[in-house]
Amino acid sequence: MEYQYPIDHDWSTEEVVDVIHFFETIERAYEKGVKREQLLSVYRRFKEIVPGKAQEKKLCSEFEEVSGYSSYRTIKKGKESDLGAIIRMQP
Repeated sequence: MEYQYPIDHDWSTEEVVDVIHFFETIERAYEKGVKREQLLSVYRRFKEIVPGKAQEKKLCSEFEEVSGYSSYRTIKKGKESDLGAIIRMQP
């Protein structure tokens, strides 16, 4: 896909890479499926970088607007799934 990931220019290079990895994992959940543990692990790292709900919602909304992929629904499904599950989302 050809779009830019939402990032904050105040983040370090490592933080930008980790946030992009989070959004790429959301994409993979829609395109191929992703292990629940991997999804929740990258989400935990995302929350270390973006601890506030308002900023999280803003970034995830911007991502959904350009990609069509819902981070919220993907994480919700991951949290509700059993250990070892593969998370596959429907567009």
